[in-house]
Amino acid sequence: MNRLNSLKWRWRAGAGLAVMAALIYAASLALVAATDTKPTDSKAADTKAAGAKPGDTKPASPPKPAKKKAKKLTGAELYAIHCNRCHPERYATERTAAQWQTLMLHMRVRANLPAAQAKEILRYLQEDSGS
Repeated sequence: MNRLNSLKWRWRAGAGLAVMAALIYAASLALVAATDTKPTDSKAADTKAAGAKPGDTKPASPPKPAKKKAKKLTGAELYAIHCNRCHPERYATERTAAQWQTLMLHMRVRANLPAAQAKEILRYLQEDSGS
């Protein structure tokens, strides 16, 4: 009998939590819907916001975002990014320039590196190989 009584309380608590969650969800939907609706007199607001003259009927176009110039990564940065994905970083002095060239042929295919990036990495490794 006590067992059944404790199940009733658990069921009631679970139902109460479900009701509370539903109420919170409904309230959040109402708030989101309220912020989405605006008055229909947006023509005057658009002309003021865009900096257009009051007599203009065509709103001004928004300014275009400035394009960011992509930073060209150095061979050392590309080496650190791509080569550390699979194995620990090696020193460039561990191999000769010819050995690095052979390794880069294999690793370019395995790591799916673009040709330009593979050349930058190879240039970095060969310059610092010491031979």
